Amino acid sequence: MINEKKEKSKWRHFVDWVNGEEVIEKPERISFQKINKKILKKLFQKYIWSERKKAAFYLIMCTFVCVVFIGILLHTVSALPYFGSSTNPASNEVVQRYIESGVKETGATNIVTGMILEYRAFDTFGEANVLFLAAICVVMLLKKDKYNTTEKQKAEQEEEKAFDTEDENIILKRVANVLTPLLFLFGIYVVLNGHISPGGGFSGGAIMGAGLILYACVNGQQKAQRFFTYKTFLYMNVISLLTYCLLKGYSFFTGANHLPDIIPKGVPGELLSGGLILPLNICVGIIVMCTIYGFYALFTKGDI
Repeated sequence: MINEKKEKSKWRHFVDWVNGEEVIEKPERISFQKINKKILKKLFQKYIWSERKKAAFYLIMCTFVCVVFIGILLHTVSALPYFGSSTNPASNEVVQRYIESGVKETGATNIVTGMILEYRAFDTFGEANVLFLAAICVVMLLKKDKYNTTEKQKAEQEEEKAFDTEDENIILKRVANVLTPLLFLFGIYVVLNGHISPGGGFSGGAIMGAGLILYACVNGQQKAQRFFTYKTFLYMNVISLLTYCLLKGYSFFTGANHLPDIIPKGVPGELLSGGLILPLNICVGIIVMCTIYGFYALFTKGDI
């Protein structure tokens, strides 16, 4: 009886198992999935906020960031000189420098172009980036492709393409086809002569963009896509922005380090003058043209 009450040794268990007299029961396996669910539930209840608390926190943080930025801007504005004051540099030194030394320092007889593409070229580069980012945002929201269209929408697109044909009004079509190359020619003229006469990349690009829109309205957007596709839109924008960045990066580097500028300014009043202003005008004109036509194409058909 005493021996029966005594527990078997590990060796005895092993011998019995070899002789087939004992079956070793496997311990019950614990489901880690159940444990993980319990742990996560406890952590969620203990540490993670509710949706209402998170929303309140984000609202408070957004308000705090906005208040801080508004305070910084108000402090900056309060430190600025009063408008029209005789001690205001914008009312004396800056204007005097633009008028008296603008032609000599920029090589452009158009003071406005010399100002925005030489003295304030970094601001103009930011404006060009704003146009590109605006176009990309519209592309992300409105572009119709295989990733954001259903089968029904694809069928509707095919029906729209069937109706996207040339205008039946022969008079309107002939007049528009005559005006389109003239608009392009005038836009190119405004861009290339922006540093020696009124105009520049912004106004010339707007004219060329209007020419593209007129062509697409009369001849159908499918015809316009034969030479101006989505890839063309992206490549022209990106290449123009990178070219602008490299050209002005060179000017900023030489100017900040007081190094001589090896690019000649040319004779003021001639076409090949103004140093880097002419290629910068071309870059800005291409960006504006692509942006204007891109907006039209996306808002009308959802595709470029």
